Amino acid sequence: MTVAISCLLFVLVACGDDNSDFATRPSDGSSSLSSSSAKSSGSVYRSGPCKVETDENCFKDDRDGQTYKTVKIGDQVWMAENLNFETDKSFCYNDSVEYCEKFGRLYTWAAAMDSVGTWSANGKGCGEGVTCNVASMGSATLVRGVCPEGWHLPDTTEWSTLFTAVGGSSVAGTKLKSTSGWYNSGNGTDAFSFSALPAGNRNSNGNYSHEGDNAFFWSSTEFNSNRAYHMNLYYGYDGALLDYSNEGNGYSVRCLQD
Repeated sequence: MTVAISCLLFVLVACGDDNSDFATRPSDGSSSLSSSSAKSSGSVYRSGPCKVETDENCFKDDRDGQTYKTVKIGDQVWMAENLNFETDKSFCYNDSVEYCEKFGRLYTWAAAMDSVGTWSANGKGCGEGVTCNVASMGSATLVRGVCPEGWHLPDTTEWSTLFTAVGGSSVAGTKLKSTSGWYNSGNGTDAFSFSALPAGNRNSNGNYSHEGDNAFFWSSTEFNSNRAYHMNLYYGYDGALLDYSNEGNGYSVRCLQD
């Protein structure tokens, strides 16, 4: 499929103002886009805090006391909620706290990688305009990034492992998306309780878009000195994509247990 057709298929979602560059695109024509852009009547909010004292699938971030539901999928243990830890170069959608409560925070890639080395050294110095050294350390290197201790920012191999565990990339979108909140009845089945929310993004120019129709999650894998890979879910597509885009964009973070 050509770039032009792909941009049309995704209605300029990734080829427009978020400065994305697709590395993997659907090629089977299986998108279920509709001309309507009406929002689903369901609303999705981060549920109340889980209780670590009584729920084994609950994790507490000791840095700020926030708790996160967790889920085991295959051999991996994921946070079942987007990270909401406040750090420099992290944002609430539309600069509104209510969206952080709803979706968690949006992080530039440098913030997601902890480029200043506050929590660990593996992501130190990673950001726009420089080539990160993580790839040279070997695929087994874990980048804690902005995640709590004992957790890390997943690389593309680990995202692919998740896709395989839920039935493959062609159906992973449906299996991983939350059951409400997505545009145009584009909700998922949330079959594995990953509960991916359509949090949208903040582009490198500071503009917010795609709330309700897209979810973007950073990986620790860099494409080049200005672009890094992310995982993308879209309301009109059943699959999950591994794409690369501008490191200055603000995307969600899902942490994976070490």
